[in-house]
Amino acid sequence: MAWLGRIGVPFFAVVLALLASVPGAQASDRSAVEPIRNWYRLTLELVRHTPTYSPPVASRALAYLGISAFESLASGDPRLKTLAGQLNELDALPAREAGLHAEAVIVQAAMAEVIRDLFANTGPTGQRAIAAFERKLRAEATAGLAADVVDRSEAHGQAIAAHILAWSRTDGGAVIENMGFPATYQPRDVPDAWVPTSLVAQQQAPLLPGWGSNRTFAMPHGAACGIAPPPAYGEAPDSAFYREAAEVHRAVLDLTPEQRLIARFWADDPMLSPTPPGHWIAIALQALREEGADAARFAETLALIGIGMADAFIGCWDAKFKYDLVRPITYIRRVIDPAWEPILNTPPFPEYPSGHSTQSGAAATVLTGLFGDDHAFEDTTHVDDGLPVRSYGSFWDAAHEAGMSRLFGGIHFRSAIDRGLEQGRCIGAFVNALQTRR
Repeated sequence: MAWLGRIGVPFFAVVLALLASVPGAQASDRSAVEPIRNWYRLTLELVRHTPTYSPPVASRALAYLGISAFESLASGDPRLKTLAGQLNELDALPAREAGLHAEAVIVQAAMAEVIRDLFANTGPTGQRAIAAFERKLRAEATAGLAADVVDRSEAHGQAIAAHILAWSRTDGGAVIENMGFPATYQPRDVPDAWVPTSLVAQQQAPLLPGWGSNRTFAMPHGAACGIAPPPAYGEAPDSAFYREAAEVHRAVLDLTPEQRLIARFWADDPMLSPTPPGHWIAIALQALREEGADAARFAETLALIGIGMADAFIGCWDAKFKYDLVRPITYIRRVIDPAWEPILNTPPFPEYPSGHSTQSGAAATVLTGLFGDDHAFEDTTHVDDGLPVRSYGSFWDAAHEAGMSRLFGGIHFRSAIDRGLEQGRCIGAFVNALQTRR
Protein backbone atom coordinates (compact mmCIF):
# COMPACT_ATOMS: atom_id res chain seq x y z
CA MET A 1 0.00 0.00 0.00
CA ALA A 2 2.95 2.34 -0.42
CA TRP A 3 1.08 4.10 -3.21
CA LEU A 4 -0.91 6.01 -0.57
CA GLY A 5 1.44 8.90 0.00
CA ARG A 6 -0.43 10.21 3.00
CA ILE A 7 0.50 7.27 5.20
CA GLY A 8 2.96 8.45 7.80
CA VAL A 9 1.64 12.01 7.90
CA PRO A 10 0.82 12.58 11.60
CA PHE A 11 -2.91 12.84 12.21
CA PHE A 12 -2.63 15.98 14.31
CA ALA A 13 -0.56 17.68 11.60
CA VAL A 14 -3.49 17.11 9.25
CA VAL A 15 -5.88 18.51 11.85
CA LEU A 16 -3.75 21.61 12.36
CA ALA A 17 -3.79 22.21 8.63
CA LEU A 18 -7.58 21.89 8.61
CA LEU A 19 -7.90 24.29 11.53
CA ALA A 20 -5.68 26.84 9.83
CA SER A 21 -7.99 26.80 6.82
CA VAL A 22 -11.17 27.57 8.82
CA PRO A 23 -12.25 31.06 7.71
CA GLY A 24 -13.51 33.85 9.92
CA ALA A 25 -17.16 34.13 10.85
CA GLN A 26 -19.58 35.62 8.31
CA ALA A 27 -22.59 37.78 9.03
CA SER A 28 -25.05 36.11 6.63
CA ASP A 29 -26.90 32.79 6.78
CA ARG A 30 -23.97 31.31 4.86
CA SER A 31 -22.03 31.30 8.12
CA ALA A 32 -23.94 28.12 9.00
CA VAL A 33 -22.17 26.47 6.07
CA GLU A 34 -18.84 26.69 7.89
CA PRO A 35 -19.55 24.43 10.88
CA ILE A 36 -21.19 21.88 8.56
CA ARG A 37 -18.34 21.86 6.06
CA ASN A 38 -15.58 21.88 8.65
CA TRP A 39 -17.04 19.25 10.94
CA TYR A 40 -17.32 16.99 7.91
CA ARG A 41 -13.70 17.65 7.00
CA LEU A 42 -12.65 16.51 10.46
CA THR A 43 -15.04 13.56 10.43
CA LEU A 44 -13.42 12.17 7.28
CA GLU A 45 -10.07 12.28 9.09
CA LEU A 46 -11.54 10.66 12.21
CA VAL A 47 -12.98 7.85 10.09
CA ARG A 48 -9.51 7.32 8.66
CA HIS A 49 -7.94 7.06 12.13
CA THR A 50 -10.55 5.24 14.26
CA PRO A 51 -10.02 1.44 14.21
CA THR A 52 -13.67 0.35 14.48
CA TYR A 53 -14.66 2.46 11.48
CA SER A 54 -15.16 -0.14 8.79
CA PRO A 55 -17.30 1.07 5.85
CA PRO A 56 -20.68 0.03 7.34
CA VAL A 57 -19.86 1.76 10.63
CA ALA A 58 -18.66 4.88 8.81
CA SER A 59 -21.85 5.02 6.76
CA ARG A 60 -23.95 4.90 9.91
CA ALA A 61 -22.05 7.78 11.52
CA LEU A 62 -22.25 9.91 8.39
CA ALA A 63 -26.01 9.41 8.26
CA TYR A 64 -26.56 10.57 11.84
CA LEU A 65 -24.21 13.49 11.37
CA GLY A 66 -26.08 14.68 8.28
CA ILE A 67 -29.45 14.28 9.95
CA SER A 68 -28.27 16.31 12.96
CA ALA A 69 -27.19 19.20 10.71
CA PHE A 70 -30.41 19.05 8.69
CA GLU A 71 -32.75 18.92 11.69
CA SER A 72 -30.85 21.76 13.37
CA LEU A 73 -31.74 24.01 10.45
CA ALA A 74 -35.18 22.54 9.72
CA SER A 75 -36.31 23.51 13.22
CA GLY A 76 -36.18 27.19 12.19
CA ASP A 77 -36.21 27.27 8.38
CA PRO A 78 -39.73 27.35 6.88
CA ARG A 79 -38.36 26.00 3.60
CA LEU A 80 -37.28 22.72 5.19
CA LYS A 81 -39.45 19.81 6.25
CA THR A 82 -38.34 17.68 9.16
CA LEU A 83 -37.45 14.03 8.56
CA ALA A 84 -39.28 13.07 11.77
CA GLY A 85 -42.12 10.75 10.86
CA GLN A 86 -40.39 9.91 7.56
CA LEU A 87 -37.32 8.05 8.83
CA ASN A 88 -37.97 4.82 10.69
CA GLU A 89 -38.78 5.45 14.38
CA LEU A 90 -37.61 9.08 14.35
CA ASP A 91 -40.08 10.99 16.50
CA ALA A 92 -40.68 14.75 16.50
CA LEU A 93 -37.58 16.67 17.50
CA PRO A 94 -37.42 19.43 20.17
CA ALA A 95 -38.92 22.76 19.12
CA ARG A 96 -37.06 26.03 19.50
CA GLU A 97 -37.74 28.20 22.51
CA ALA A 98 -39.04 31.72 21.95
CA GLY A 99 -36.36 34.27 21.18
CA LEU A 100 -33.60 34.94 18.69
CA HIS A 101 -31.43 32.03 17.55
CA ALA A 102 -28.20 31.85 15.54
CA GLU A 103 -28.20 29.10 12.93
CA ALA A 104 -24.44 28.58 12.92
CA VAL A 105 -24.39 28.20 16.70
CA ILE A 106 -27.20 25.63 16.67
CA VAL A 107 -25.53 23.58 13.93
CA GLN A 108 -22.11 23.79 15.54
CA ALA A 109 -23.43 22.66 18.94
CA ALA A 110 -25.46 19.78 17.51
CA MET A 111 -22.69 18.44 15.31
CA ALA A 112 -20.09 18.73 18.06
CA GLU A 113 -22.24 16.64 20.41
CA VAL A 114 -22.96 14.00 17.77
CA ILE A 115 -19.31 13.67 16.74
CA ARG A 116 -18.10 13.42 20.34
CA ASP A 117 -20.54 10.57 20.91
CA LEU A 118 -20.01 8.68 17.66
CA PHE A 119 -16.23 8.91 17.96
CA ALA A 120 -16.00 8.33 21.70
CA ASN A 121 -13.69 5.39 20.99
CA THR A 122 -11.22 7.28 18.81
CA GLY A 123 -7.70 7.63 20.17
CA PRO A 124 -6.24 10.46 22.27
CA THR A 125 -5.12 12.36 19.17
CA GLY A 126 -8.62 12.17 17.75
CA GLN A 127 -10.09 13.40 21.04
CA ARG A 128 -7.71 16.36 21.05
CA ALA A 129 -8.65 17.09 17.45
CA ILE A 130 -12.36 17.14 18.29
CA ALA A 131 -11.75 19.48 21.23
CA ALA A 132 -9.56 21.80 19.14
CA PHE A 133 -12.12 21.95 16.35
CA GLU A 134 -14.94 22.66 18.76
CA ARG A 135 -13.05 25.56 20.34
CA LYS A 136 -12.27 27.05 16.95
CA LEU A 137 -15.69 26.54 15.38
CA ARG A 138 -17.57 27.69 18.46
CA ALA A 139 -15.52 30.88 18.62
CA GLU A 140 -16.24 31.58 14.95
CA ALA A 141 -19.96 30.83 15.25
CA THR A 142 -20.53 32.90 18.41
CA ALA A 143 -18.36 35.93 17.56
CA GLY A 144 -20.23 39.17 18.20
CA LEU A 145 -23.44 37.53 19.44
CA ALA A 146 -25.29 38.39 22.63
CA ALA A 147 -24.83 35.87 25.44
CA ASP A 148 -28.53 34.99 25.61
CA VAL A 149 -28.61 34.20 21.88
CA VAL A 150 -25.56 31.95 22.25
CA ASP A 151 -26.99 30.16 25.28
CA ARG A 152 -30.39 29.65 23.67
CA SER A 153 -28.90 28.45 20.38
CA GLU A 154 -26.43 26.05 21.98
CA ALA A 155 -29.11 24.60 24.19
CA HIS A 156 -31.28 23.92 21.16
CA GLY A 157 -28.43 22.34 19.19
CA GLN A 158 -27.60 20.11 22.13
CA ALA A 159 -31.26 19.09 22.47
CA ILE A 160 -31.38 18.16 18.78
CA ALA A 161 -28.21 16.09 19.21
CA ALA A 162 -29.51 14.35 22.34
CA HIS A 163 -32.69 13.35 20.52
CA ILE A 164 -30.85 11.98 17.51
CA LEU A 165 -28.28 10.15 19.63
CA ALA A 166 -31.01 8.52 21.72
CA TRP A 167 -32.62 7.35 18.48
CA SER A 168 -29.28 6.04 17.20
CA ARG A 169 -28.74 3.79 20.21
CA THR A 170 -31.68 1.55 19.27
CA ASP A 171 -30.67 0.80 15.67
CA GLY A 172 -28.58 -2.33 16.27
CA GLY A 173 -25.27 -0.77 15.26
CA ALA A 174 -24.40 1.38 18.26
CA VAL A 175 -21.95 -1.06 19.89
CA ILE A 176 -19.07 -2.56 17.91
CA GLU A 177 -17.31 -5.33 19.81
CA ASN A 178 -14.06 -7.00 18.78
CA MET A 179 -13.73 -4.60 15.81
CA GLY A 180 -16.95 -6.04 14.40
CA PHE A 181 -15.80 -9.67 14.21
CA PRO A 182 -17.89 -12.20 16.18
CA ALA A 183 -16.05 -14.30 18.74
CA THR A 184 -17.55 -17.46 17.28
CA TYR A 185 -18.76 -18.21 13.78
CA GLN A 186 -19.81 -21.49 12.18
CA PRO A 187 -19.12 -21.48 8.43
CA ARG A 188 -21.09 -23.57 5.98
CA ASP A 189 -19.13 -26.60 4.81
CA VAL A 190 -20.02 -26.41 1.10
CA PRO A 191 -17.89 -25.37 -1.89
CA ASP A 192 -19.74 -22.10 -2.65
CA ALA A 193 -19.56 -20.77 0.94
CA TRP A 194 -17.36 -17.89 2.06
CA VAL A 195 -14.18 -18.92 3.83
CA PRO A 196 -11.63 -16.63 5.51
CA THR A 197 -9.12 -15.07 3.13
CA SER A 198 -6.90 -13.42 5.75
CA LEU A 199 -4.30 -14.90 8.07
CA VAL A 200 -5.30 -12.46 10.83
CA ALA A 201 -6.77 -14.50 13.69
CA GLN A 202 -9.58 -12.02 14.29
CA GLN A 203 -10.68 -12.27 10.66
CA GLN A 204 -11.41 -15.97 10.67
CA ALA A 205 -14.99 -14.82 11.23
CA PRO A 206 -16.66 -12.33 8.86
CA LEU A 207 -17.14 -8.65 9.58
CA LEU A 208 -20.47 -7.60 11.13
CA PRO A 209 -22.61 -10.61 10.11
CA GLY A 210 -25.67 -9.09 11.81
CA TRP A 211 -25.45 -5.66 10.16
CA GLY A 212 -28.19 -6.50 7.67
CA SER A 213 -30.67 -6.72 10.56
CA ASN A 214 -30.03 -3.16 11.74
CA ARG A 215 -32.85 -0.65 11.61
CA THR A 216 -32.84 1.10 8.27
CA PHE A 217 -33.39 4.83 7.76
CA ALA A 218 -35.54 5.35 4.66
CA MET A 219 -36.20 1.88 3.23
CA PRO A 220 -38.59 -0.34 5.20
CA HIS A 221 -36.05 -3.02 6.20
CA GLY A 222 -32.76 -4.54 5.12
CA ALA A 223 -34.32 -6.95 2.61
CA ALA A 224 -36.53 -4.31 0.96
CA CYS A 225 -34.18 -4.12 -2.06
CA GLY A 226 -33.33 -7.78 -2.31
CA ILE A 227 -31.50 -9.10 -5.35
CA ALA A 228 -31.62 -12.30 -7.40
CA PRO A 229 -29.21 -15.10 -6.47
CA PRO A 230 -25.73 -15.20 -8.01
CA PRO A 231 -25.02 -17.66 -10.81
CA ALA A 232 -25.28 -21.26 -9.66
CA TYR A 233 -21.99 -22.53 -8.30
CA GLY A 234 -20.05 -24.74 -10.66
CA GLU A 235 -16.48 -25.79 -11.37
CA ALA A 236 -16.95 -26.98 -14.93
CA PRO A 237 -15.36 -24.61 -17.48
CA ASP A 238 -18.69 -24.23 -19.30
CA SER A 239 -20.56 -23.12 -16.13
CA ALA A 240 -21.58 -19.49 -15.69
CA PHE A 241 -19.81 -19.36 -12.35
CA TYR A 242 -16.52 -20.57 -13.82
CA ARG A 243 -16.78 -18.04 -16.64
CA GLU A 244 -17.20 -15.17 -14.18
CA ALA A 245 -14.21 -16.37 -12.17
CA ALA A 246 -12.15 -16.78 -15.33
CA GLU A 247 -12.97 -13.16 -16.23
CA VAL A 248 -11.59 -11.94 -12.89
CA HIS A 249 -8.55 -14.18 -13.19
CA ARG A 250 -7.68 -12.92 -16.66
CA ALA A 251 -8.53 -9.28 -15.88
CA VAL A 252 -5.98 -9.14 -13.07
CA LEU A 253 -3.29 -10.80 -15.16
CA ASP A 254 -3.88 -8.38 -18.07
CA LEU A 255 -4.51 -5.12 -16.21
CA THR A 256 -3.73 -1.94 -18.11
CA PRO A 257 -2.13 0.95 -16.19
CA GLU A 258 -5.50 2.73 -16.28
CA GLN A 259 -7.35 -0.24 -14.82
CA ARG A 260 -4.73 -0.63 -12.10
CA LEU A 261 -5.15 3.05 -11.22
CA ILE A 262 -8.93 2.69 -11.11
CA ALA A 263 -8.65 -0.23 -8.68
CA ARG A 264 -6.42 1.80 -6.38
CA PHE A 265 -8.38 5.05 -6.72
CA TRP A 266 -11.57 3.41 -5.44
CA ALA A 267 -9.95 0.99 -2.97
CA ASP A 268 -10.71 3.29 0.00
CA ASP A 269 -9.37 0.85 2.56
CA PRO A 270 -10.26 1.39 6.23
CA MET A 271 -7.52 3.16 8.21
CA LEU A 272 -5.88 4.25 4.94
CA SER A 273 -8.74 6.42 3.64
CA PRO A 274 -12.10 7.89 4.69
CA THR A 275 -13.61 4.57 3.45
CA PRO A 276 -15.99 4.24 0.47
CA PRO A 277 -18.84 6.25 2.05
CA GLY A 278 -16.35 8.96 3.00
CA HIS A 279 -15.20 9.09 -0.62
CA TRP A 280 -18.74 9.84 -1.79
CA ILE A 281 -19.18 12.43 0.97
CA ALA A 282 -16.04 14.12 -0.35
CA ILE A 283 -17.60 14.16 -3.82
CA ALA A 284 -20.80 15.70 -2.41
CA LEU A 285 -18.86 18.34 -0.47
CA GLN A 286 -17.01 19.31 -3.63
CA ALA A 287 -20.27 19.61 -5.62
CA LEU A 288 -21.79 21.81 -2.91
CA ARG A 289 -18.75 24.03 -2.72
CA GLU A 290 -18.63 24.51 -6.48
CA GLU A 291 -22.34 25.32 -6.51
CA GLY A 292 -21.93 27.94 -3.79
CA ALA A 293 -24.66 26.18 -1.83
CA ASP A 294 -26.26 27.74 1.23
CA ALA A 295 -26.46 25.98 4.59
CA ALA A 296 -29.87 24.43 3.92
CA ARG A 297 -28.62 22.88 0.69
CA PHE A 298 -25.46 21.60 2.42
CA ALA A 299 -27.42 19.97 5.22
CA GLU A 300 -30.09 18.53 2.94
CA THR A 301 -27.56 16.98 0.57
CA LEU A 302 -25.34 15.52 3.27
CA ALA A 303 -28.29 14.10 5.19
CA LEU A 304 -29.75 12.42 2.12
CA ILE A 305 -26.54 10.90 0.79
CA GLY A 306 -25.64 9.76 4.31
CA ILE A 307 -29.02 8.06 4.68
CA GLY A 308 -28.67 6.44 1.28
CA MET A 309 -25.25 4.96 1.97
CA ALA A 310 -26.18 3.79 5.46
CA ASP A 311 -29.22 1.96 4.08
CA ALA A 312 -27.05 0.62 1.27
CA PHE A 313 -24.70 -1.10 3.69
CA ILE A 314 -27.61 -2.58 5.61
CA GLY A 315 -29.24 -3.85 2.42
CA CYS A 316 -25.94 -5.12 1.02
CA TRP A 317 -25.04 -6.93 4.24
CA ASP A 318 -28.49 -8.52 4.37
CA ALA A 319 -27.84 -9.99 0.91
CA LYS A 320 -24.19 -10.87 1.60
CA PHE A 321 -25.06 -13.12 4.51
CA LYS A 322 -28.13 -14.51 2.79
CA TYR A 323 -26.05 -15.81 -0.12
CA ASP A 324 -22.73 -16.25 1.78
CA LEU A 325 -20.74 -16.55 -1.44
CA VAL A 326 -17.11 -17.56 -1.86
CA ARG A 327 -14.59 -14.90 -2.87
CA PRO A 328 -12.71 -14.94 -6.20
CA ILE A 329 -9.33 -15.58 -4.53
CA THR A 330 -10.63 -18.78 -2.92
CA TYR A 331 -12.35 -20.13 -6.02
CA ILE A 332 -9.63 -19.17 -8.50
CA ARG A 333 -6.85 -20.72 -6.44
CA ARG A 334 -8.90 -23.85 -5.87
CA VAL A 335 -10.15 -24.36 -9.43
CA ILE A 336 -8.15 -22.28 -11.94
CA ASP A 337 -4.73 -21.07 -10.79
CA PRO A 338 -3.19 -21.90 -7.37
CA ALA A 339 -0.60 -19.10 -7.69
CA TRP A 340 -3.00 -16.29 -8.62
CA GLU A 341 -2.85 -13.02 -6.64
CA PRO A 342 -5.33 -10.11 -6.73
CA ILE A 343 -3.87 -6.61 -6.52
CA LEU A 344 -6.12 -5.59 -3.61
CA ASN A 345 -6.59 -7.24 -0.24
CA THR A 346 -9.82 -9.23 -0.17
CA PRO A 347 -12.17 -7.89 2.55
CA PRO A 348 -13.14 -10.33 5.30
CA PHE A 349 -16.79 -11.03 4.48
CA PRO A 350 -18.86 -12.77 1.77
CA GLU A 351 -18.65 -11.69 -1.87
CA TYR A 352 -22.20 -11.14 -3.20
CA PRO A 353 -23.17 -8.36 -3.81
CA SER A 354 -20.34 -5.83 -4.00
CA GLY A 355 -20.54 -3.28 -1.18
CA HIS A 356 -18.73 -0.70 -3.29
CA SER A 357 -21.34 -1.16 -6.00
CA THR A 358 -24.40 -1.05 -3.76
CA GLN A 359 -23.32 2.06 -1.88
CA SER A 360 -22.06 3.77 -5.05
CA GLY A 361 -25.36 3.04 -6.77
CA ALA A 362 -27.25 4.53 -3.84
CA ALA A 363 -24.97 7.57 -3.69
CA ALA A 364 -25.23 8.17 -7.44
CA THR A 365 -29.02 7.88 -7.32
CA VAL A 366 -29.29 10.42 -4.50
CA LEU A 367 -26.77 12.89 -5.95
CA THR A 368 -28.35 12.64 -9.41
CA GLY A 369 -31.69 13.50 -7.84
CA LEU A 370 -30.11 16.57 -6.24
CA PHE A 371 -27.75 17.80 -8.96
CA GLY A 372 -29.07 16.30 -12.22
CA ASP A 373 -28.32 13.50 -14.68
CA ASP A 374 -25.37 15.16 -16.40
CA HIS A 375 -23.49 16.73 -13.51
CA ALA A 376 -19.88 16.47 -14.66
CA PHE A 377 -17.18 16.73 -12.01
CA GLU A 378 -13.57 16.11 -11.17
CA ASP A 379 -12.94 13.86 -8.17
CA THR A 380 -10.13 15.29 -6.05
CA THR A 381 -10.68 13.00 -3.05
CA HIS A 382 -7.24 11.38 -3.11
CA VAL A 383 -5.03 14.26 -4.24
CA ASP A 384 -3.43 14.43 -0.77
CA ASP A 385 -2.82 10.67 -0.97
CA GLY A 386 -0.73 11.08 -4.11
CA LEU A 387 -3.37 9.89 -6.58
CA PRO A 388 -4.44 11.98 -9.59
CA VAL A 389 -7.73 13.78 -10.12
CA ARG A 390 -10.27 11.73 -12.10
CA SER A 391 -13.01 13.23 -14.28
CA TYR A 392 -16.57 11.95 -14.76
CA GLY A 393 -19.48 13.00 -16.93
CA SER A 394 -22.03 12.13 -14.25
CA PHE A 395 -22.38 10.57 -10.81
CA TRP A 396 -23.40 7.31 -12.48
CA ASP A 397 -20.21 7.30 -14.55
CA ALA A 398 -18.32 7.38 -11.26
CA ALA A 399 -20.53 4.69 -9.70
CA HIS A 400 -19.98 2.31 -12.61
CA GLU A 401 -16.23 2.86 -12.40
CA ALA A 402 -16.27 2.30 -8.63
CA GLY A 403 -18.05 -0.99 -9.20
CA MET A 404 -15.67 -2.16 -11.92
CA SER A 405 -12.71 -1.22 -9.74
CA ARG A 406 -13.51 -4.26 -7.61
CA LEU A 407 -13.24 -6.61 -10.60
CA PHE A 408 -9.94 -5.00 -11.61
CA GLY A 409 -8.78 -5.40 -8.02
CA GLY A 410 -9.61 -9.11 -8.12
CA ILE A 411 -12.10 -9.17 -5.27
CA HIS A 412 -15.55 -9.33 -6.97
CA PHE A 413 -17.27 -11.20 -9.78
CA ARG A 414 -19.20 -9.21 -12.39
CA SER A 415 -22.64 -10.31 -11.12
CA ALA A 416 -21.85 -8.88 -7.69
CA ILE A 417 -21.04 -5.54 -9.31
CA ASP A 418 -24.03 -5.39 -11.66
CA ARG A 419 -26.57 -6.52 -9.07
CA GLY A 420 -25.00 -4.29 -6.43
CA LEU A 421 -25.49 -1.24 -8.61
CA GLU A 422 -29.10 -2.28 -9.19
CA GLN A 423 -29.62 -2.73 -5.47
CA GLY A 424 -28.13 0.71 -4.81
CA ARG A 425 -30.50 2.30 -7.33
CA CYS A 426 -33.46 0.71 -5.52
CA ILE A 427 -32.21 1.91 -2.12
CA GLY A 428 -31.53 5.41 -3.43
CA ALA A 429 -35.10 5.63 -4.72
CA PHE A 430 -36.41 5.31 -1.14
CA VAL A 431 -34.18 8.22 -0.16
CA ASN A 432 -35.29 10.35 -3.11
CA ALA A 433 -38.89 9.84 -2.00
CA LEU A 434 -38.20 11.66 1.29
CA GLN A 435 -39.60 15.19 1.50
CA THR A 436 -37.06 17.72 2.70
CA ARG A 437 -38.65 20.87 1.22
CA ARG A 438 -42.08 22.35 1.82
